Amino acid sequence: MPLIDNETKGVFVIAVTPFTETMQVDDASIDSMVDFYFEKGADGLTILGMMGEAPKLTQSEAIHVTRRTIGRAGPKPVIVGVSAPGLAAISELTKAAMDLGAAGVMVAPPSSLRTDDQILAYYQNVVAMIGSEVPVVLQDFPLVTNVVISSATLGRIVETLPSVVMLKHEDWPGLGKISDVRAAEAEGRRRLSILCGNGGLFLPEEMQRGADGAMTGFAFPEMMADVVRHSAAGAFEKAQDIFDAYLPLVRYEQQPGIGLAVRKYVLAKRGAIASANQRSPGAALTHQAVAEVERLLARQERRLADLSR
Repeated sequence: MPLIDNETKGVFVIAVTPFTETMQVDDASIDSMVDFYFEKGADGLTILGMMGEAPKLTQSEAIHVTRRTIGRAGPKPVIVGVSAPGLAAISELTKAAMDLGAAGVMVAPPSSLRTDDQILAYYQNVVAMIGSEVPVVLQDFPLVTNVVISSATLGRIVETLPSVVMLKHEDWPGLGKISDVRAAEAEGRRRLSILCGNGGLFLPEEMQRGADGAMTGFAFPEMMADVVRHSAAGAFEKAQDIFDAYLPLVRYEQQPGIGLAVRKYVLAKRGAIASANQRSPGAALTHQAVAEVERLLARQERRLADLSR
């Protein structure tokens, strides 16, 4: 399986972790989910992210999910989230993932980091533990981690650690950071691949700022694939028209606490996974919320039909 690098582009879907009715990892649904994501236009997958319920898995379960997903993905690249409170756990899961054929690993900073020097030192320690040959995705998600990585600090990391090849951009507001990165590259700094999260909420603007694609788990990967493809071709109005058809559901999914429930509900409805089950703690959708999602799906279908005419 190829490794990611600083030229990696496209859509890497953040995969959910499917569970059975008894809350065991659902192997059959991993298979159907992987097939679904690639059939809908994904270029790669990222597993064991925050929306993949990674903190609810044991280390052995995380390795099992990694093995199953990579085995099903075939030649397609799979990035494995290895974020953990301690470096030893990160190192152990990284070794297992890379031995299984992962394309790289994703690491978010722990919430204890407060200063720019601490952030840089943390990633230096991560690379020292896992080895400089392992491609690293830096997950920049201050809304969840409470760690603010400035453009200047990100630049220091890029300049100091060549194995950090990709930024998972989830700063909000953070469009300026994409512009800062590309401006620094125009001045001679090495290139950084930028894939964007936040449920795809700002994907058209992110692509116009110079992002390389999306890394998020919206349950319609085909939307992200189309927006990225048209944007890369310079057809920004076409990309925006497609995005606008999906925007109400993208927006609805942003609700804190039920976003994963919405995502899993839609994936189950689309046949990607057998059940929308989450491990505790996790909120289920109320009947009223389900009705709202169904209404949005119906409206989305009509908007897409209008676009195809």
